[in-house]
Amino acid sequence: MLKAKASRARPAGVAMHGPRAAIVAAMLAAATAGCTTVGPNFKPPAPPATQRYVPPAEAAAPAADAGSAAPRQTIALGEKVTGEWWTLFRSPDLDGLVKQAIAGSPTLESAKARLVEAREEVAAVRGGLSPQIGFSANVQEEKESAAAFGLKPNVAPLPANYSLLQLGPSVSYDLDLFGGGRRRVERQSALADYQGDQLDAAYMILTGDTVTQAIQVAAVRAQQKALDDILDLDRQNLELVRKEREAGTVPDSDVVSAESQLAADETLKPGLDQQLSVAKHALAVLTGRAPGDWSPPDFDMAALTLPGELPVSLPSQLVHQRPDILAAEAELHAASAQIGIATAQLYPDITLSAGISASSLNWGSLFSPSGLVWSVAGGLVQPVFDGGMRQAERSAALAEFKASAADYQQTVLLSFGQVADVLQALTHDADLLAAQQRALDLASESARLQRINYSDGGVGLINLLDAQRQYQQARLGYVRAQAQRYQDTIQLLVAMGGGWWDANLTVADERSVAPAGRP
Repeated sequence: MLKAKASRARPAGVAMHGPRAAIVAAMLAAATAGCTTVGPNFKPPAPPATQRYVPPAEAAAPAADAGSAAPRQTIALGEKVTGEWWTLFRSPDLDGLVKQAIAGSPTLESAKARLVEAREEVAAVRGGLSPQIGFSANVQEEKESAAAFGLKPNVAPLPANYSLLQLGPSVSYDLDLFGGGRRRVERQSALADYQGDQLDAAYMILTGDTVTQAIQVAAVRAQQKALDDILDLDRQNLELVRKEREAGTVPDSDVVSAESQLAADETLKPGLDQQLSVAKHALAVLTGRAPGDWSPPDFDMAALTLPGELPVSLPSQLVHQRPDILAAEAELHAASAQIGIATAQLYPDITLSAGISASSLNWGSLFSPSGLVWSVAGGLVQPVFDGGMRQAERSAALAEFKASAADYQQTVLLSFGQVADVLQALTHDADLLAAQQRALDLASESARLQRINYSDGGVGLINLLDAQRQYQQARLGYVRAQAQRYQDTIQLLVAMGGGWWDANLTVADERSVAPAGRP
């Protein structure tokens, strides 16, 4: 590697004259006036022209039936989701749980560390563009003879052993005439942006999973409560049938049928207990704890508020806030910079160097003017023949950019599809919840009437048990539909992305320490 001289005063008696000074002056002029940056200058993809997520023929906003008691939800198009989006559910327990997950998640800590690593790599690559200053000190013990210098021993005798002392600085500087080094900084900055977007994505996934599991705990507990009510009705039916059997109005088979219904419904309990355990264990892991060391709060559906107004960004805004889309854009930027790196390798590389050192056979005369040695050099490397290697690397970079552009487009399309799916799911959730409410009301009334008729001897046990099964299905179906509406609301809020840095100032401050290419 050739070296470049830093600005410093020359020792007395040392000067540059003639062609050497002219060469150095010409190279410095090239460094200041001849630099260019080859390769494409990256431009972020234009926002999509589409203005809606779902076709005009499909309903664009969820809504409950006007006669239903279920809460109504509306879409606030053009609004951005805040970083602490889970506060829309108005649950202090949920707020505290998510904060614990953010503070204790190993996944989030890993993503933060990778972001710091990527930014340090940007600083390292950027440092390579600066003059490289070094300082060397060398002590050599040597043995020479007069004959090695073409002298006769009796003319200029030399000591058999002596020490050679050398001390001095050196500087090297790559002119980077065609911007290969600057493109490397650009590429590494884009990769740092990618790691920042991965941290955003980890945050959204972590908070989304935490809220989802909390809602799952509430939903399973609601189903358990519904099942307990169903089992109470089964026991009431069994008691009613036993009384009728004791009165001699019904056969033993009715008692067996009632007992069978109770036993069948009791089989639902272990499955719900397992679902609750899995959800609680998942919450422990999400908060960075072992399931055996911590248990989450017992969330209740009644203590949660379904957000009535759902902020939904426009498609043109979504591409600038979803972490997966921004990560795909960062990869596209890195691929663009790689084209510049490969292109710069096709052109000459000029490097300047300079150094000054003091040499002596003893410490006393080490800094004597007569012992000072300086050097100024310039070098040029021009690829002539490499078997097509550099051209192939540039062609590979162009192909990688084309692939990254296609990946970006696919990521945008998939994100739009996800939002469209969730919007339609919320519409259908509202319809389903209203239908389940009507079914539950009718099934409850039917079971009540069949129980009265059975006790009066008007109907048989089969009709009562059938009404009871319909009530069971309607009661559990309503709870599941209610929970699904919450879960799809979570999916929509997470699908909007954005807001991470606003909600987490400590990480935001860390990010500002070493900003990468994208603001």
